[in-house]
Amino acid sequence: MNSSLYECSVMHHRLEPLKNRFLYKVYFFYLDLDEIELLDKRMVFFSRERFNIFTFKDSDHMNFGKPTLKANITEYLRTHGIELNKGKIFLVTNLRVFGYIFNPVSFYFCFDEQGNPVCAIPEVGNTFGEMKPYLLRGSDRSEDGFRKMLQKYFYVSPFIELDTVFDFHLKIPGEKLHITIDDYKEGKKIFISAVSGIKKELTDLRLLWYTIRFPLLTIQIIVKIHWQALKLYRRKLPFIKKSENPELQKEVIVWNK
Repeated sequence: MNSSLYECSVMHHRLEPLKNRFLYKVYFFYLDLDEIELLDKRMVFFSRERFNIFTFKDSDHMNFGKPTLKANITEYLRTHGIELNKGKIFLVTNLRVFGYIFNPVSFYFCFDEQGNPVCAIPEVGNTFGEMKPYLLRGSDRSEDGFRKMLQKYFYVSPFIELDTVFDFHLKIPGEKLHITIDDYKEGKKIFISAVSGIKKELTDLRLLWYTIRFPLLTIQIIVKIHWQALKLYRRKLPFIKKSENPELQKEVIVWNK
């Protein structure tokens, strides 16, 4: 199978106006979207659209009215002038764990029929059931992946303004995974985030081990996010309400749970 896992460290480092840094261990799935049905049939602890320890649901991601996630991503690319044809789409993401899901960010890596990278799509989510895709095209290729700075225009953290700029650097996944998304305000870097991981085989035994080692991972993620937010709030960092600056929230997709 092409699909695999990555055992990762996630680092967040706030630089301005207050310093705050934290690091935690996670794992991510790296899924060939053509293999989802095969994984559902072959694996005990992985299911598609059915309750299990790990469940993949197409509706947990971008929906443009197509029946499958690959068809939806292909449609999204087509509307932006990119024809993938018979190419591959791989997804770095978390799945539902015992039915619960929260994905701060997922990443699509798209390849042509010869296996050449075509584009990448970070799919950023928030705690309000919203998500927003950002497109990195072939013209944004760097030496080892894709690199581009894009206006944020999305409500993610209540402590970072909506008119900041995301600096995406997505290396093509291989034996290692390395992704950074930094925030810039008026040309100054104010926030650093990074995911670094090692590739692991996707097996039922490893999934069972991760269930023990990282119990209820998706719930852990949202608890840790709110804990860090509480610490910043207690340090009196200015809090930005979602209702503020609606004009700076553009091209947002409401996620149907």
